[in-house]
Amino acid sequence: MRRLLTLVSAIVLLESMFFAALAPLLPYYEDEFGLSTSALGALSAVYALGGFAGALPSGLFAVRVGVRATVLAGLALIVVTSVAFGLADSAWVLYAARFGQGVGSAFAWTGGLAWLIAAAPRDRRGELIGIAMGSAIAGALLGPVLGGVASVVGPAPAFAAVAAIGIVLGAWAWATPAFKPAEEPQPLRVLRTAPRVREVVSGFWLVSLAAFLLGTISVVAPLRLDELGWGALGISAAFLISAGIEAALSPVIGRWSDRHGRLAPVRTGLVAAIGFSLVLPWIDLPWPYLLLVIGAGVAYGVNWVPGTALLSDGAEKAGIEQGFGFALLNVAWAPANVVGASLGGLLAQAAGDAGAYLLAGALCLVTLAAAQRAVFGGKPAPEGGSA
Repeated sequence: MRRLLTLVSAIVLLESMFFAALAPLLPYYEDEFGLSTSALGALSAVYALGGFAGALPSGLFAVRVGVRATVLAGLALIVVTSVAFGLADSAWVLYAARFGQGVGSAFAWTGGLAWLIAAAPRDRRGELIGIAMGSAIAGALLGPVLGGVASVVGPAPAFAAVAAIGIVLGAWAWATPAFKPAEEPQPLRVLRTAPRVREVVSGFWLVSLAAFLLGTISVVAPLRLDELGWGALGISAAFLISAGIEAALSPVIGRWSDRHGRLAPVRTGLVAAIGFSLVLPWIDLPWPYLLLVIGAGVAYGVNWVPGTALLSDGAEKAGIEQGFGFALLNVAWAPANVVGASLGGLLAQAAGDAGAYLLAGALCLVTLAAAQRAVFGGKPAPEGGSA
């Protein structure tokens, strides 16, 4: 189990590095290819579009071919498209490579998490998901470092060097035993039963909400921090510290959800998120605002681990194979993150930061009310921690 957990954690860390490496390179590509601000935004968003496009195919592949083959396919796509991204000589190659990275990420996440959960004891499911999520967040922290190195030495050698790590991970995955797919694999239409299972719907929404909230604050907060006198270094530090805290807390949140039910950390996180959302628009002091952004980033991300665990619990309850269950994870986060960033920016422009943050708070309040109703509805959490 420990070897498999290390492998899956390394895979999601590598994927997250590639995802987060773009930000420091945006000025480089602006100068190199003459891309406008909207074109750079599209370059960033196309990764999530690739993740969404690869979500259901990755689940189908995992169920029919196997989780190890799905991981290998994802790593192969990430390696090839990342090298192509580093060697790109036109904007269209950049977009195509970035989209391919997103598809590869969907295959790597679906295969890796399904592989891990199939081998995990049920009463440790949340903890193991938390460790993997923590590794992904650590990758997101290292991504800007990779992007910074690429801006100095050039994208080609930087991405080629890291792609070599992907090849090593592929060899490791190839040598790791995995369970064989069922002789009669489930068809894609089995997902029609998913909306009938409360855990699936709840987990899907919690993952979508976390992606939406983090997408919103990633657009709104940097602009306000800049207005308050924080430069690029201060803005980077705020999100770096927030992500670092979230990475450290993810395994703790996972154990919490295993022992006290999936909704226990969710309720606490939602209360904190509502508080931050109500306060942030009215703070005009640099240091308090910076600290509030750090706290809000942590609170907004609490739902990742229990939401993912709920999706896994629900898939098991519905008789859906975990490959399909984790395909739903990619369907949940990708569109929500793009919508959160886009809608947050539009609301902030039209009604000020208050419009974006109050929408975030309202969504958290509605979710909290639904969570409270589920908890007080007379249905205790069964053994293993499901809500």
